[in-house]
Amino acid sequence: MDQAAQTMIDNLQKNTGKSMEEWKQIVADSGIQKHSDILKFLKTEHNFTHGFANLIALKFKGTDAGSAESPEQLIEKQYQGKENLKPLYDKLVTELKQFGEDVELAPKNAYVSVRVKKQFALFQPSTKTRLDVGINLKGTEPVGRLEKSGSFNAMCSHRVRLESLEDVNPELIGWLKAAYEQAR
Repeated sequence: MDQAAQTMIDNLQKNTGKSMEEWKQIVADSGIQKHSDILKFLKTEHNFTHGFANLIALKFKGTDAGSAESPEQLIEKQYQGKENLKPLYDKLVTELKQFGEDVELAPKNAYVSVRVKKQFALFQPSTKTRLDVGINLKGTEPVGRLEKSGSFNAMCSHRVRLESLEDVNPELIGWLKAAYEQAR
C-alpha cells in the first residue's frame, strides 16, 4: 500500500474512532453497492470529505490498486478491448518519467492516477477510441483541447481527449508539466 493511502487510513481511525474495516461494514450494512452512491452516503450521512469517502468506497469494492493482485493487472484490465489506446498510455508514461523520479503512477480499477505529493493527472481509457487525460491545473482557463473536466472526474480541473499518438504533443506535455510543478 502506498504511504498516502496508509496515512489516510491511520487518520480515518484517529478522526472517526472507527477503523477501515468498521467503515466497510457500515457501507455493507447500508446495502449500497454503486461507488457514487457510497460516496453520497458517506458525505451526507457521515460528513466525510470526498477523499476519505472515496478511499472507503474503493476499499469496500476492492477496486483500488492495493486490492489488486498487481498494478500491471489493473492496467491490463483497463485496456482490454481497447488495446489500440495502450501506445498512447505508454507514450504518456515515457514523457512523465522525464519530469522527475518523484512521479508516481497509481493504477486504479478504471484509470491511472499520476501524482507527486498529490494527484496532478490521470489517464483513463474512456471509450474504445479515446483516452482521456485529466489534469489538475487550478487557475488555468480552458483553451482549445484543454477543456473543463465537467462530469469526467471530480479530482481534475481539466480534460484533454486523445485519439492518436499525435495527440501526445508538446502542448499536452506542457500542461502536464505545469500541473506537476503545481503539485510539488
